[in-house]
Order: sequence, then structure tokens, then C-alpha cells
Amino acid sequence: MKLPNLRLSCHAWLPRGRDFWGRGNSHEVIEIPRRYSSSKRWQARQAKDKYSREATVKGLKSRAAFKLLQINDKHKIFKPGQSVVDLGYAPGSWSQVAVDLTQPNGRVVGVDIIPAQPPKGVSTIQGNFLSPQIQAYVQEFLRNPNRGRPQSPNPFKNADPHSQQTNDDEIEESEGYIDRERSASSHIIQVDGDKEDAPDIAVGDKTVDVVLSDMSAPWDQTTGFWKKSLSDPYRRMMNTSGMSFRDHAGSMDLCRAALEFSFNVLKTGGHFVCKFYQGAEDKALERQLKELFQTVHREKPESSRSESKEAYFIGLRRKHNAARDAVFPDN
Repeated sequence: MKLPNLRLSCHAWLPRGRDFWGRGNSHEVIEIPRRYSSSKRWQARQAKDKYSREATVKGLKSRAAFKLLQINDKHKIFKPGQSVVDLGYAPGSWSQVAVDLTQPNGRVVGVDIIPAQPPKGVSTIQGNFLSPQIQAYVQEFLRNPNRGRPQSPNPFKNADPHSQQTNDDEIEESEGYIDRERSASSHIIQVDGDKEDAPDIAVGDKTVDVVLSDMSAPWDQTTGFWKKSLSDPYRRMMNTSGMSFRDHAGSMDLCRAALEFSFNVLKTGGHFVCKFYQGAEDKALERQLKELFQTVHREKPESSRSESKEAYFIGLRRKHNAARDAVFPDN
């Protein structure tokens, strides 16, 4: 009789030469599969990693924050008051860095297909960035250069003690969090589900100083389909597959999507940072970047794991007269 696939090991207390029921001549050895071994290895590696420990101490969402900090230390990307878009922001470590380095009065907008709690000071939009409708929604949000910036309280409000007090019955009930989410949700559903072409973006609507892209190629979701959200994120842009060709090809598509978005929204002199996985096509992407930016660097920060194929392109100072046909010759 064959034993069920148990999750515990009973070899330690079975008599030598006996099976589970005490019968002799037991020759079948049942190996109990060790589950979650990869998770345990990941946890052990995280515990030994100095950047992971430091991220925990400093309250950062992940160790990835140090990659952006090291890039900024070298290339001086951020300044106070800038407008920053973080593509693939979840869990939010890059957005945390951007908020800190653009204070005061900076604006940070995060976009991700994964629903996540945004860091303090970050405006976020949940949706599939590869959707033209979602990109149009993000660009519409960015058109107003003051939208998403911290609002300073009016220092003169209620300064006059003799000013007429507002009657309680006349106070308009402030819109609650759930109401705001429902309002935004209906807009996103309408935009994401609209089959019409996305509206054109005016040339003068370039209001962004820095575009960051930490997106990774999406995986098909195989579980959790009962967990619904506004954009039904059955594809997740957060993990690598372990297959270098697949990771490279996916990252090139996402980098080009981020580059085209940057062409539409970046101010002259603006900067661009994108993660990619090295491979045969990254030279072509580098040539595209050089058509749009005055200087392009290829970096692998110290905090990036040595065994990882990831690297980063940094495009500095967007050119004033860059032509779309030169940047995107295949379009």
C-alpha cells in the first residue's frame, strides 16, 4: 500500500527495517518533498544582504531604493520641486527616494498594474501601462503641473477673529476616501475599457522632469483569479522568469514603451532612468536613447546583485529638437 504524500517526515521514529505499520522487510523509502525551499533560500539571502538590512532599518520598501540612490549620487538626477513619474512603482522604494529628493513641492506619480499601498506623498494610478488608454489617462493627469503636488495650508485662513463663522448646516461634507476611489475607479474603467483610440497629446504638454522605469516583463497569473481589481491585473510586472532571453525581450518592450512615454511628457533637459535585462537588443535601445538625450550612460549599481543580468540606462538632458522619426525609426 502506497503512503499518501505527507508533509511531515516520520523516518526518525520508525524502527529500522520496519514499515509504517510495523511490518518487516520494508524496502520502499518515501521521500517527503521539501516545499518552499526557494523561498527559504531567498529569505536566507535577504538576511545576509547588507542593503536589505539597511532598507529595513531606514523604513524603505525594498533594497531597490539604494540602486536609485547610487545612480543619483553619480548623475545628480533629482532636484527640489521636480515632477517625477515612476513606472512600475510597486512596492514603492523608488518613489520614496523621489519624494525625499524632490522636496519641497515636488510631485511624484506612480503607475503600476499591481494594486499597492503608495508611499506617503505619492499619487498613484493602477493600470496596465502597456494600454494606450492608461497612458492617455496618465498624461491627462500630468497636464496640470500642479496636480499631485503637496498643498500648503492658507496661512491667512481664519486670521480675522471677526470674520463670519460658517453655519454647520452650510458646511459641505468633504468627499471621503471611498467616494474618491469610486470616482477615480469609474474614470479608469471607462478609459481602460474604451475601444476608441487614445487622445493625442499636445506638444506643449511636457510637464515632467524625470521619468523612472523599474518595470519588468509580466508573468501570466495562474492563481488568485477571485481577487478582482479595477484593471483585472492577471499579468504581473514584478518578477523575472529565470530565462534570460524571455527577461531580455520583455524588458526591451517595456523600456521602449517607457521611452515613447518620455518623448511625450519630458521637458527639454529632463532625465530618464530605466531598468533592462542585458541581451542582443540593448545596443539598439541605446542608439534610440542617444537620439533623444544629450548623454546616455549604462550603469550597474553596486547594490545590484552581481549574478543578476539587470542594468540601467540613464538618459540625461532631453534634447530640444529631437525628432520622433529619429528616436523611433521602426514606427
